[in-house]
Amino acid sequence: MSDEVRRFLLEDSPVRGEIVSLDDSWREVSRRHDLPEPVLHTLGELSAAAVLLGATLKFDGALILQIHGDGPVALMVVECQADGRLRATVKLREGETIAPQASLVDLVNRQGQGRFAVTLDPRIRSENRQPWQGIVPFEGVTIAEVLEHYMARSEQLPTRLWLAASGQRATGLLLQKLPAEGGRSAAPNIDADGWNRMQHLTETLSREELIELSSEQVLTRLFWDERLRGFEPRGLRFACGCSRQKVAGMLQMLGRGEIESLIAERGEVEVHCDFCNEPYHFDPVDCATLFLNALPSAASDARH
Repeated sequence: MSDEVRRFLLEDSPVRGEIVSLDDSWREVSRRHDLPEPVLHTLGELSAAAVLLGATLKFDGALILQIHGDGPVALMVVECQADGRLRATVKLREGETIAPQASLVDLVNRQGQGRFAVTLDPRIRSENRQPWQGIVPFEGVTIAEVLEHYMARSEQLPTRLWLAASGQRATGLLLQKLPAEGGRSAAPNIDADGWNRMQHLTETLSREELIELSSEQVLTRLFWDERLRGFEPRGLRFACGCSRQKVAGMLQMLGRGEIESLIAERGEVEVHCDFCNEPYHFDPVDCATLFLNALPSAASDARH
């Protein structure tokens, strides 16, 4: 098994695809968050989906999938960078009970007030390159179904997603119908029913197979009788952009009075990164130094 996303093309059908396998990177995410099983599995599916959408959009920057929930899960965020870095986090509401078989609706859209957003944050910002966010309607009862509706509307291309996750792996497969040109398919000798046939083939794949088989085995299992052209895979890894300098910049923005109040109450300031759960400790001397020697560079990049 390996952490990678790979593109492929079914040459005799109007279909292209992406398949992702998150192994070490996903285990690193799950290790850093003590989550109930349904929440962990949902976060894994969201992580696989973020990688697949990022690869499809070919976007140079960060793609962020974000759910603001009205149930036991208050917030769920996955951020995938164009260079393969991945991180994710969840915030749960205190006192809420999560059933072992809780669905996506149970977790984040119990009262129909959940919000799902896709954000594109360009690596280099300019007048023509600014962050963009689209709100995704909660149409469907799974991550895959919700995003299929989103892709159909935003990309105007029929798209199907199959997602699965356990505590050890998060995986996903995306199929997308190729656009037509001039009323005819872009591919020669096209199978007019190829899109429907590829969907039916993929529907035979079980959740267990998607989790347990390698990407290569999944593609062979599904498309052994098709002319499939694979492309070079892109590696993926867990990585968090937090640092002590960035946390220091955030504390500076809180102001001297707020920090001194925290020191008086607790004896130190402790900050945990929401994504990697790394703790950062600032004792009274550290905090005093923050305001004696300003760290403008830290303050400027604290949002990253």
